[in-house]
Amino acid sequence: MVNNITILGSVIDSRSRGMIKGQFTMNRHQQGRKQRTRQRTTLRGRSRRRHFVRPAVAHRQRGVERSRQSEAFNAPEVWHEPSDRDEIKYIVQSPGSGYIHPVTVKAVRARIAQLPEWVTCELDVVQFSRMSRKRELFPCYGMQWGSSVYLYPIEESLVESYVRPPRPEQIVEARMYGGRWSQQGNMWQLKWTIGALRDFYLNNVLIHEIGHIVDNRNTNFEARERYANWFAVEYGFRVSRGRR
Repeated sequence: MVNNITILGSVIDSRSRGMIKGQFTMNRHQQGRKQRTRQRTTLRGRSRRRHFVRPAVAHRQRGVERSRQSEAFNAPEVWHEPSDRDEIKYIVQSPGSGYIHPVTVKAVRARIAQLPEWVTCELDVVQFSRMSRKRELFPCYGMQWGSSVYLYPIEESLVESYVRPPRPEQIVEARMYGGRWSQQGNMWQLKWTIGALRDFYLNNVLIHEIGHIVDNRNTNFEARERYANWFAVEYGFRVSRGRR
């Protein structure tokens, strides 16, 4: 007696099950290998570099809520191939109408020069990116992709508006650099001065993203964020306040 199974409307006898199962297993294995390959970036370049695998992209998200949907629907960026050059390349795009770059190339270059060589030896590119329409849906302060750091513009008014209240740690972090949260009706606003915003970008956002490049141990999102947050405090905030 032959047992039958139905797949997508077709009747398959039991003698074909083994072949189908083997094909499905092989396809899942191949697809998984392709996905892992796409998610990884192996750095090449200077002889002093360590060669390891890290997730391709990490973000310093703005706002009060982060979701997997926002991760999947993130605006694309220009990929910069790892390079053998000894100097960091700086790329400046127009911030976009209604936005400003809160820091300059000169200021970023000077801040990076203060970091230990082992921290910056794998950093190839710092790009000051434009605020696009898609990026406005899921804005972020900065992003790390491979050996590059991308810094994003902020509202020209220096006021960020949100529909949800900030988490306690976000209130504390903003206060550390001079930002102030307040409630305006049903909205929440994060207000900066230009000096506070420059401090935040140079001693938090920039250092946070470089921390992702330095991190060669963690692979999941939560662990990498914890490390980058710690790195930003130790090599950004504490150093800038003379506490190291």
